[in-house]
Amino acid sequence: MHLFLLLILQATAAIGQIDPAHCRYALGMQDGRIADDDITASSQWYETTGPQYARLNREEGDGAWCPEGQLEPSDSQYLQVDLGRLTFLTVVGTQGRYARSNGNEFARAYRLNYSRDGLLWKSWRNRQGNTVMEGNKNAYASVINDLHPPIITRLIRLIPVTYLSTTVCMRVELYGCPWDDGLISYAAPEGQLMMPPGYPIASLNDSTYDGAHERRRLFGGLGQLTDGVVGLDDFLLTRQYHVWPGYDYLGWRNDSLGTQGYVEMEFVFDRQRNFTSMKVHSNNMFSRGVKIFSSVSCWFKPRLIAGWEAEPVAFKTVLDDRNPSARYVTVPLNRRTAKSLRCRFYFADIWMMFSEISFQSEDTILPTQMTLLMTSTSASWETTVVMTTTPKMAVNASTSDPPDEANTPILIGCLVTIILLLVIVIFLILWCQYVCKVLEKAPRRILDEEFTVRLSSCSDTIILQTPPVPPRSGHAPTGPACDPHYERVFLLDPQYQNPAALRNKLPELSQSAEASACGGGYAEPDITQCTPHQCFHSNAPHYAETDIVRLQGVTGSNMYAVPALTVDSLTRKDISAAEFPRQQLIFREKLGEGQFGEVHLCEAEGLPEFLGEGSPLPDRDGHPVLVAVKQLRADATSQARNDFLKEIKIMSRLNDPNIIRLLCVCVSSDPLCMVTEYMENGDLNMFLSQREIESTLTHANNIPSVSLSDLLHMSVQISSGMKYLASLNFVHRDLATRNCLLDRRLTIKIADFGMSRNLYSSDYYRIQGRAVLPIRWMAWESILLGKFTTASDVWAFGVTLWEIFTLCKEQPYSLLSDEQVIENTGEFFRNQGRQIFLYAPPLCPPSLFELMMRCWSRDIPNRPSFEGLYQALRPHVNQ
Repeated sequence: MHLFLLLILQATAAIGQIDPAHCRYALGMQDGRIADDDITASSQWYETTGPQYARLNREEGDGAWCPEGQLEPSDSQYLQVDLGRLTFLTVVGTQGRYARSNGNEFARAYRLNYSRDGLLWKSWRNRQGNTVMEGNKNAYASVINDLHPPIITRLIRLIPVTYLSTTVCMRVELYGCPWDDGLISYAAPEGQLMMPPGYPIASLNDSTYDGAHERRRLFGGLGQLTDGVVGLDDFLLTRQYHVWPGYDYLGWRNDSLGTQGYVEMEFVFDRQRNFTSMKVHSNNMFSRGVKIFSSVSCWFKPRLIAGWEAEPVAFKTVLDDRNPSARYVTVPLNRRTAKSLRCRFYFADIWMMFSEISFQSEDTILPTQMTLLMTSTSASWETTVVMTTTPKMAVNASTSDPPDEANTPILIGCLVTIILLLVIVIFLILWCQYVCKVLEKAPRRILDEEFTVRLSSCSDTIILQTPPVPPRSGHAPTGPACDPHYERVFLLDPQYQNPAALRNKLPELSQSAEASACGGGYAEPDITQCTPHQCFHSNAPHYAETDIVRLQGVTGSNMYAVPALTVDSLTRKDISAAEFPRQQLIFREKLGEGQFGEVHLCEAEGLPEFLGEGSPLPDRDGHPVLVAVKQLRADATSQARNDFLKEIKIMSRLNDPNIIRLLCVCVSSDPLCMVTEYMENGDLNMFLSQREIESTLTHANNIPSVSLSDLLHMSVQISSGMKYLASLNFVHRDLATRNCLLDRRLTIKIADFGMSRNLYSSDYYRIQGRAVLPIRWMAWESILLGKFTTASDVWAFGVTLWEIFTLCKEQPYSLLSDEQVIENTGEFFRNQGRQIFLYAPPLCPPSLFELMMRCWSRDIPNRPSFEGLYQALRPHVNQ
């Protein structure tokens, strides 16, 4: 029922404005979705260094694209990628040619050119006007560059820049998302200068506009009105780009445009669209003579060669003289069809300022698609998914001529039928929710046979060998990748919380499972009702047996989920960490950020002397003391402030050689800070991914390496740290190599910075706009039922072991899409022998892989405890 409703809504939903913070996922260089034919170059050195080999983290051919000959400073050699459709490009990643240690060519800098039509090419420049981006410093490490501003394009060229005659090679990944808004250019009067008395001059021009400037008018390009950055309430303030006042707004003064009293703008789209509304983000700081527009009139042009339709759509706004906040004004466009719009925005005061304009439009649904929708109850779900969400059909529908009058009654009848079906579906959903709440008050009984399962035999284990063929743009997606409930997140996100909305996403889930999850709280299983196969046996009280306190960390990720009893006992004690002079913290690098604060890498002057005897810091040998500083924003909510102090109190009581230590705090004044250890070698994921297994070849060529005994020693340390947390009934919920820090003596300390770091945001996945979860490390019950326990940490530990013995060269389940990973958890639940396990790493001893498989047992009691894992791993180190 939910799937049917979603299909209808997806087919008719209006497209919204892009959010640059979430539009950051790989577009397909590394995984092959971008075909070889779509990657070209101005030249190539050899056939084996052609453009098709310019794929990040891949080493086919001779390992990269290399232009022919020595690159001179005056050369403009380029690598060109055709993305197949208009794309909102936000990030570029580059590497050099490593070729399994046989290459050492890379581009130290590069420029970007781009084109939306393949004819007119534009040069990208940042918000300060610079066109050159910093490239690589070695041949193997990838460098990720954010594009500020982002680019809306179909074709992109990377042009290596050199200041000396040298050889360069490049591997590339591009990150962004489809530009479904469809706007390819807008025209408007140039912005103007504002000189408010007592304030600096505000330049309200469109500084990132990539079109033409003639006769004080902009045309043929896109700029700040489509960059996804919304201006602040006070237009004299800007976000964080170190630019001038008024930067985020394009603004005009009423009397500077003659006596007409309006600003006329023209918008051109990639194809004919059926427009439902226009959203204009407008400033309303009336105390300085700025207000939203009083009214707007829009005319429509169906085709570029046609004239403007005579009848406009007019809309009057409700002016606000009380609230000075900037706001989106939604203008209904009454489903008018056009390829171009001309809108006149009428002044309500002296000034009018816009920071973003977006359009919502519908694609026409073909009659055959409507028939499929109406008969979907009798057809198979698979047929409905493929046929109703086929992008190619949608494009054909939207670009074809409007239906003739003979088909109009049929279309109206189909739409009426769909509306009636929607009403019925909504009624049934509301009824089901009501029944669910009633049943929630009664005891729930889950049958043993519905949850009992044994570890699959070898015949049930499926090791994925061949990658699935990913869908190309313009073709129908197939299989679980069509599931529209899941949205890819590449970089930062405030938090991951309750994933309960996920429990009904698998259409084959049994009714009993849904019933058990219906009222289930996050990480709070009903211990009184669970069967022996559901409850994880432990001598100590399990953390899920108590009320759970979920602390909101400054970066969105909480360090640990802990029992309320633990927090209550701690809040009655003073913070044991000492107050450190914040002026002695010297900023070195921002590690990450979130909704309520940031994490910085800092150098702490005089910290060993401050901590005195018994300092947990190792001998520094003259090196500066590096620390991680979690800083709470001064404007954080009171709840976030309380959670921050509770996290300090909890961390101050943690004392284990394999758990990150709280060293000191800065809480006497805002912003509140906690200072924790940070290891010289960074996180374990980065450390291992840059190394090979130790051999005579690595020694002879001075290649960074690790031994098998090193890997086993790391595994034992992680199990020891998790054993300590489990003894306190703490649940980490995000155990992975990215959250294990490493010093120069290969000592491991478990931390929680992974989610906040840009580098690892692709390891997290957004669910219906609410939850962000590391699904590739999570147990099936955590994904489907929202249950986080020590047993689910054991599952994540098994995946972490797998990462270690693959030297972090690939992501877990790298051949599966995120949707397929989630579908695979359903196979664990159903236990019909179709579940996919991670393969045995070549470096991993068979006995150790058996231990991993036990960690991934479907039946929770069959998973080992961390005490058992520690005891099982220790003998391997001594072998």
